[in-house]
Amino acid sequence: MKTPDLNLLVSLNGLIEECSVVGAARRMNLSAPAMSRTLARIREVMEDPILVRSQRGMIPTPKALQIQEQVRGIVELAQGFFVQSQGFDLSTMSRTFSIRANDVFVGAYGVKLAEILNEQAPKSVLRFVAESDLEVDPLNAGSIDLVIGSSRKFGADIKVQNLFSCPFVGIARAEHPIFDEEINPERFASFDHISVSRRGRSEGPIDVALAELSLTRRVSYIIPTFHAALFALSDSDLILPVMPVPMLEKISQLGLKLRTFTLPIPTTSVMIVQAWHPRLEHDEAHRWLRRTLKVLTAD
Repeated sequence: MKTPDLNLLVSLNGLIEECSVVGAARRMNLSAPAMSRTLARIREVMEDPILVRSQRGMIPTPKALQIQEQVRGIVELAQGFFVQSQGFDLSTMSRTFSIRANDVFVGAYGVKLAEILNEQAPKSVLRFVAESDLEVDPLNAGSIDLVIGSSRKFGADIKVQNLFSCPFVGIARAEHPIFDEEINPERFASFDHISVSRRGRSEGPIDVALAELSLTRRVSYIIPTFHAALFALSDSDLILPVMPVPMLEKISQLGLKLRTFTLPIPTTSVMIVQAWHPRLEHDEAHRWLRRTLKVLTAD
């Protein structure tokens, strides 16, 4: 059996992510014909086309999608090894930082983090990945550098650091009738609510708090992201009872005519954490990323 060419893994990673021979070639500073020949070698080794033509251009095959996260993890782990071996230099470091976070965090901090990265590590890339309901653990799989979200149970070996406490307020369109009188629990529960849940759930801590007051609410609109909910509020009499405070600055920038209110029922702030696999604990680039996020979110 011939010794495998491990350089093919780097090309394979680029091809799957770019879905383009030309794009992967540009990314690796190769000519398009050279990358085309590399793809032919990969196809032979993998016994799979990897990329196939469609009306939208090149798309990954099912096998390519199946191995994508594993390949990316291997490549980034190798890149991290060489960064440490050659000495840590942000200005010359070429690395893709993959972070899994929801739209609230990305909206509130994503651009700021990208600006810091562009200033201090201009050759690196920031890649946000949406939260998923799949059972695959991206930290152990090596496909994600950091998971950022509400504190929850992670594996015993996973490292976790608190970032900030996230309180909530209610929000509705500025002329909503809820603002005509004092907002008490009864009036709060009398209007139709929006539930933001990527799993499609309509119930949560709000319902528990209302039940203790012998009240119920009607959730008539369930939507997967907070940003989509904001636009729904603008044109309806719906209210969103759990708007994360870190998003308020962005709301004002959007120019939407919305107004916040203090929730008339007890609520608990959510602790937002960053979590990573212990193999990255002493990785200099990863430590820089964690420190940067800690400082960025401290405000």
